[in-house]
Amino acid sequence: MANIAKEMTIGEVLRTLPEAAPVLMAAGMHCLGCPSAQGESLEEAAMVHGIDINDLMTKINAL
Repeated sequence: MANIAKEMTIGEVLRTLPEAAPVLMAAGMHCLGCPSAQGESLEEAAMVHGIDINDLMTKINAL
């Protein structure tokens, strides 16, 4: 099981756990390949998109 933390960038999450992409897309994060994904933490992206980080982490950690 991959160790995913909300402090990781979206790029790091996808490199560590590629199967998280559909979860992120379903949550409304459609720009997984954009430059922001390489510098923005999962927590920051969730805040920008109005997504509850705890719910998102639960879904990612269930993979």
